Amino acid sequence: MLDVLSQIAQLQRPKLLVQAARFGVDDYSRDRHLTRILRAATLPRSGEAVMRLLEIEAGHESRRVAHAADYAIAAHLQVLVALMGEARLLRAAWAREPDAAS
Repeated sequence: MLDVLSQIAQLQRPKLLVQAARFGVDDYSRDRHLTRILRAATLPRSGEAVMRLLEIEAGHESRRVAHAADYAIAAHLQVLVALMGEARLLRAAWAREPDAAS
């Protein structure tokens, strides 16, 4: 099985969508954004959060590709920003202590 960062790296999304998400990642606030996206009272560790965000993002992507009427680009962007932010936190945790990020 691929590790979560490899799964993120393999995502193929439109360049404009990724660029828009990159603009938001510097303002990413785990407490504010992740709580809203996951609808969770307590936040999971970054590894688990990334896995959940990947599932949510896959749903957005399938609606985008299908041109579904309920597709919301703003919601998709929020999830991508959170995914990038959590990946950044996960990389930082792995750099400090490889066992701390699980």
